[in-house]
Amino acid sequence: MAGHRRGSGMWALCCALCLALLAGCGRGPVPDAAAGEVRALLERRARAVLDEDEKAYDSTERPAKGAKDVFGRIDGVPLESWEYRLTRLDRSGAEATATAELHYRVKGYDRAPVTAERTLSLKRSDGRWYVTDERPAKKSGEQLWDQGRVTAERGRRSLVLGVGQSPAELRAHRELADRAVPAVRDAWPGKWPERVVVLVPRSLDGMARLLGAPASGYRGIAAVTTGETGGRGRAPADRIIVNPEAYGVLGEFGKQVVLTHEATHVATRTRTTRATPLWLSEGFADWVAYRDTGRTPAQAAPELRRAVQRGQLPDALPEDAEFGFGGDAAKLAGAYESAWLACRMIAERWGERKLTDFYRAVGAHPKRAGAVEGALRDVLDTTPEDFTARWRTYLRAELG
Repeated sequence: MAGHRRGSGMWALCCALCLALLAGCGRGPVPDAAAGEVRALLERRARAVLDEDEKAYDSTERPAKGAKDVFGRIDGVPLESWEYRLTRLDRSGAEATATAELHYRVKGYDRAPVTAERTLSLKRSDGRWYVTDERPAKKSGEQLWDQGRVTAERGRRSLVLGVGQSPAELRAHRELADRAVPAVRDAWPGKWPERVVVLVPRSLDGMARLLGAPASGYRGIAAVTTGETGGRGRAPADRIIVNPEAYGVLGEFGKQVVLTHEATHVATRTRTTRATPLWLSEGFADWVAYRDTGRTPAQAAPELRRAVQRGQLPDALPEDAEFGFGGDAAKLAGAYESAWLACRMIAERWGERKLTDFYRAVGAHPKRAGAVEGALRDVLDTTPEDFTARWRTYLRAELG
């Protein structure tokens, strides 16, 4: 099962930056000089990363025991930008803790920076500040390099970044991602970068740490896509994050469906808003993923088929809550299958262009209430009641 993590998630951008220089251990306000020195230190550190200058990077730190080698771990990541913005500094004598926003872009893929909140431990020695440790801020998701050395596999339309994966495994991901992009381009007429970044952590736990969420919520989910919905021109970059445990047990066909589904979320993200119900965003992504595969509803919707044959025909399209990753697996599969067949029905009976027009019209509505109703009326010339009745008849015909 594939999924789309909606909202800003671990890549959320702060709406405003506010420098807060707070007192440390009751010693009074931190002198402006300390903040200025730390900012200069972080600027040197960022410049060393971009220049790939390990010697200059090493000069910014005095690593504590157990500290992670950030420079060595990101060596394989092609970077366009890397910048720290100090947002808080707590000092106690010769030691301090800095909170900073790290803004970075992957070269050739990110049109706007990814933002990650970082915590840096600092020590002053010989009149200078040094970084002794850098890590994700509390309650913030990890970055892939926090989990180990990152290996990059570059494709024609994709960049696959992995930790703990063999070169052959990363090449296989790259080949599938490269095939997913043109499949999405052929189905979605909207403008999008036509490139994807795929992250492959070592394990399910690694995936969960990237998302800043419990692993139990993603067990059985093959992949998710991160990114901010809502159509902002400079929205944060999307990432397809693979669960190697669930994804790894799939066959070649299943893996291709998953990556095409997730690439569809990347393509449609700027047209996907709070007005878009999950049955439409997930159903559309599955429609694109299955579009040219030749799979029939009986083959691709086994859970819903069993329910229909038991006489348990759904009364209504699935609600957002039914797509929750932590629930019953059979019900989750049924929700996805129901959504896919609703979009498939639109494509068959009204046409593929009408389906994409419908998707855009729903997302363009200012709020959730009335969005689907208005698009059904304006694009498909029907009503919610008529559409639901047609869909239920379609399920009987295809799965009964």
